[in-house]
Amino acid sequence: MINKILIANRGEIALRIIRACKELGIKTVAVYSEVDKHSLHVNFADEVVCIGPASSKDSYLKIPNIIAAAEITNADAIHPGYGFLSENADFVDICENSGITFIGPSSDAISKMGNKSIAKETMRQAGVPVIPGSIGVVKNIDEATKVANQVGYPILLKAVAGGGGKGMRFINNDLELKRFFLMTQNEAEVSFGNPDLYIEKVVKGSRHIEIQVFGDKYGNIIHLNERECSIQRRHQKLIEEAPSPIVTSELRKKMGEAAVKGAKAVNYVGPGTIEFLVDENLNFYFMEMNTRIQVEHPVTEESLIIDLIKEQIMVADGNKLSLKQSKPKLHAIECRINAEDPENGFIPSPGKITSLHFPGGHGVRVDSHIYQEYVVLPYYDSLLAKLITFAPTRNEAIAKMKRALDEFVIEGIKTTIPFHKKMMNNLDFIAGKIDTKYLEKVDWKEL
Repeated sequence: MINKILIANRGEIALRIIRACKELGIKTVAVYSEVDKHSLHVNFADEVVCIGPASSKDSYLKIPNIIAAAEITNADAIHPGYGFLSENADFVDICENSGITFIGPSSDAISKMGNKSIAKETMRQAGVPVIPGSIGVVKNIDEATKVANQVGYPILLKAVAGGGGKGMRFINNDLELKRFFLMTQNEAEVSFGNPDLYIEKVVKGSRHIEIQVFGDKYGNIIHLNERECSIQRRHQKLIEEAPSPIVTSELRKKMGEAAVKGAKAVNYVGPGTIEFLVDENLNFYFMEMNTRIQVEHPVTEESLIIDLIKEQIMVADGNKLSLKQSKPKLHAIECRINAEDPENGFIPSPGKITSLHFPGGHGVRVDSHIYQEYVVLPYYDSLLAKLITFAPTRNEAIAKMKRALDEFVIEGIKTTIPFHKKMMNNLDFIAGKIDTKYLEKVDWKEL
């Protein structure tokens, strides 16, 4: 039985996990960097341990410090949240060798899905549609040029170890490929410790649709429908919703079955996400798998009225999956409220929050770690809050989001709230006429 969980994370996801643990009667240990000592996850956990200075590599990514914190507090499990060490296969092995339960999939599943080239081939062999491109890594510029001409430009040159929108470059022709190949290799080596690249054809007019999957240790795997994540900037998601306005029951069934096939191919345990691109003709192609809980998991929770984090902990503790596959019950939308200045290219906006008011009311949820006088630090992700609204229909959920955004007050720093207000009134968004390149084609300030 899991009795005490160390949360190897910070911010809103650390608080989210603490809340789930409290409802399950499980003790919690929060770890924090020296600059995070006033964070809410530190205040609400049962025990706390400082694991190093501000830099992530010296604190939240420092495996020996996190394992030591678990050992001195007698934590018998570690929840990684998302980001940081959540998809680090070596960390999983170290946890297991230390007698600590890792709340997530096996190191083997993480390794296979973490290498984008291997993941693509695994899915291809499982019968899941994949984006046309290279079979495996392209070793040099000559091989890359040959593949690019076979699949046709434009292409994406992608790092096999990349993620979160990093390690990829849009290429239009042979000249650009020759110019950027070595540069992208070097960037991949610096960012991920792995210079390997692969190629994918650009799917024009595509939408980013992902399927939430969930498996247990007994081979049971289901899908929990889709999320639409097409409103993004530089491959970073800004708005998510469930269900997607374009996904039919038939398409949901096909994509769900493909996602379950893919998850079964790696004996997946816990919540994970199979990400697809869907073209204008509703053909879908595997893009990647996220082997963790995702930032946007609340839209799935609210559309189905479930708790994914509690289920994740229960499954890690050896329980059989209690969730049942079902159709969406409600429509949910999430806006990511970031400490960024949308008027100036979305540049980061750290600083002290001088005034704060969260929206509330029926059908409104706010997942956040901020408070009045909280200092937004420049060392970590800019996410301040996730604002989620949910209602019986998409139009009602949008109406609630408009109202909630009007109530949301954050002063002292710049945030993405003005951008989201524009989007919720945008006729294309309201009609569901969007794709992953939408924000590249329009000036959001003029929407």
